[in-house]
Amino acid sequence: MEQPLKLSTIRMNIRMKTVRDFAVQHAIYFVFIILIIFIHCYSYFGRGGATFLSVGNLINILNMSATRIIIAMGMGGILITAGVDLSAGRQVGLAAVVSASMLQALTYSRRMYPDLPVLPLVVPIILAMLACALFGFLNGWITARLKIPAFIATLGSMVAVYGACSLYFDRPPYGAQPIGGLDPRFSTLGSNSFRILEGRGLVIGPNPAGFAGEVHKFPINYIVIIAVIVTILIYILYNKTTYGKNIYAIGGNPDAARVSGVNVERTLIVVYTLAAVLYGLGGTLEAARTGGATNNYGNGYELDAIAACVVGGVSNMGGIGTVPGIVIGVLLFSVINYGLTFINMSPYWQQIVKGAIIIVAVALDIRKYLKKR
Repeated sequence: MEQPLKLSTIRMNIRMKTVRDFAVQHAIYFVFIILIIFIHCYSYFGRGGATFLSVGNLINILNMSATRIIIAMGMGGILITAGVDLSAGRQVGLAAVVSASMLQALTYSRRMYPDLPVLPLVVPIILAMLACALFGFLNGWITARLKIPAFIATLGSMVAVYGACSLYFDRPPYGAQPIGGLDPRFSTLGSNSFRILEGRGLVIGPNPAGFAGEVHKFPINYIVIIAVIVTILIYILYNKTTYGKNIYAIGGNPDAARVSGVNVERTLIVVYTLAAVLYGLGGTLEAARTGGATNNYGNGYELDAIAACVVGGVSNMGGIGTVPGIVIGVLLFSVINYGLTFINMSPYWQQIVKGAIIIVAVALDIRKYLKKR
């Protein structure tokens, strides 16, 4: 009689261990679901039937998350290599200032470049991304070639980028004034979507001047569509290419990767440069979304991106992380920001909740790491 009992006990222990491991591996998804349910129930019963889980709120969260997802995609690749980029937020600000300064409406009286003609929309965006790419290349080169820890290298770069952005921003004829009066084409890119206009069909870009007919608007903004495209491309890059395999190998063990034939230095330079390009794209879209920029734009974005990646399962020790996890991490913080504001929670309590979630995520990450050793 004892043998069957022992076997059943062993089977029970195996099942419990499997369930426990599954819960640890997917804890972030459970937290995400529980948080949404809590906010929805609290708003419904505590605010007289207010509904958080509405299509409008979900669309607002997606629109808020779009640029953050793009920025986090860049940061995620660096974290996977066991690095970090503290200059990300300042690069976002640089891109916002550069692109906005070249895309002000001709009718705006305080243009940074009064004599600048109307440029194709893509030109200032590319220039802003290239400006960020330069600093990203320097970050990668300093980290890979000079062997300076990424934390120190990008900390110095963060200060330098802010200085460069401030010099560019504080220029005649108007000095350090917020950049506003954006070209309608640029503003539309950040805050509008595809529309079907009565009698005119599908329209991309701002509505024709003087149009007063019926408008059928697609609810998802252009920036969400751009973020989806970027996410798909990064997913392919990380999972289906040699480059992707190399960054995971470097994060897992750079010496073993080097012995296996991976050019560690070149790969790291590419990682930091690509991340900076994504910061540049995110910065230009964020300027378009908010309708302006200053030299302090993007401050703290790097911490949000790091937190979203870590919460989404990217290991701070390198070698582990997925694109869907990064997206979930960004959405989780967007739900926190939007949802807790929706139920009128104090901003100070919101910071406490966010900090607790980050600590729990890192604790789970360390636990998973120790189990794999």
